[in-house]
Amino acid sequence: MSKHILFILFLPLLLLSACGTDQSWENEKVSEVSRPILTDDVKVSWKLEGTFIQLKIMNNNGKPIEKFDINHEKLLHLIIISKDLSYFNHVHPEYKGNGMFEIRNDFPAGGEYKLIADFKPSGGNSMTKMEWVQVEGKQAQLHPVTVDQSLEKSVDGKRVTLSMDSLEANKEVTLKFFILDEKTNQPITDLEPYLGSIGHVVVLSDDGERYLHVHALEGQGSGPEALFETEFPKSGVYKIWGQFQKDNQVFTVSYVVNVR
Repeated sequence: MSKHILFILFLPLLLLSACGTDQSWENEKVSEVSRPILTDDVKVSWKLEGTFIQLKIMNNNGKPIEKFDINHEKLLHLIIISKDLSYFNHVHPEYKGNGMFEIRNDFPAGGEYKLIADFKPSGGNSMTKMEWVQVEGKQAQLHPVTVDQSLEKSVDGKRVTLSMDSLEANKEVTLKFFILDEKTNQPITDLEPYLGSIGHVVVLSDDGERYLHVHALEGQGSGPEALFETEFPKSGVYKIWGQFQKDNQVFTVSYVVNVR
């Protein structure tokens, strides 16, 4: 009789223990599922054949990442820059599924190019992956990256002036572009949204190793000013590319600055 009583008393404890174990397992599974995809969780396999560029985005176990969020109106932004920073192109490869993006790019010459991919896996962080690639063909003469003495540039009938409130490393800086019509000398006030904002800015150090994807301040109009905020991670020479759109045409203006 006492054995039956002991068993009856012990049975609820077994059930509670089992329930507790299941709950703990469920919490672990929820934690595993909800964990965001981080940059270190992702790798990219790059393939270059002539003008053909292919990127395959995978996790560290080699399993393709299949879903991506739209980021600045595109699934993936690919920046292509030559070794001496003289060539710049910003393109958007087509998603083929199974983690694969493809595009063709007409390189101006053979030599080394930096490929920079910006994307956001669904359930993950926005991230950047970069790779140096060697393009076949006759190489152009490399030009030294020299700091601009003037930050006023003319491009496609526009005169664009860049000003900054600071050029110190590890300090927040506002980049201000002021855009005039070169012929009339009047401010341009009808810029069109480009990739979801007033413009798009990227920055690369002269050695090609430090890259910044710069975001525009929110709530801006359509010119003539365009404001962006960033922070240079280290002193040195950097090239800045600003891209804007007017009359359905994108124009790109670049500057080389020395950060203290």
